[in-house]
Amino acid sequence: MVTRQGFNTLATYFKGIAASDPFCHDRNNPDLYRKHIGGKVLCLTQSIGSTTGGMILQCAAQLGIAPKAMLYSGHIDSISAAGILLADIWDGNRIVAIDQLGDEFLDSVRDGDNVEIGSDGSVVVG
Repeated sequence: MVTRQGFNTLATYFKGIAASDPFCHDRNNPDLYRKHIGGKVLCLTQSIGSTTGGMILQCAAQLGIAPKAMLYSGHIDSISAAGILLADIWDGNRIVAIDQLGDEFLDSVRDGDNVEIGSDGSVVVG
């Protein structure tokens, strides 16, 4: 799944958390709105929104509706980093995160592409 907009964690998951719904509910993100994102590889620029976004991402991981991986074209943001760390440390729910993949990565990847993530952090789009 690819979005070239900021990923608003709260808007994406707020309505879906109560029902363990793995779909994006952020109407302001046409790239992802109403698409199934749970267990997918999410390619993005960064997360946006309030500091509650990290806790929302951790809750989504706990419910099994978070992305499997979050691949950032630039630096990982503090909202995502907090949620990813909390999910792993508190619950043992790993969300793979790789950043600084570059704008050319985000320009080349498309929804539905096969994305392989190596144990060394390498990313291959096929």
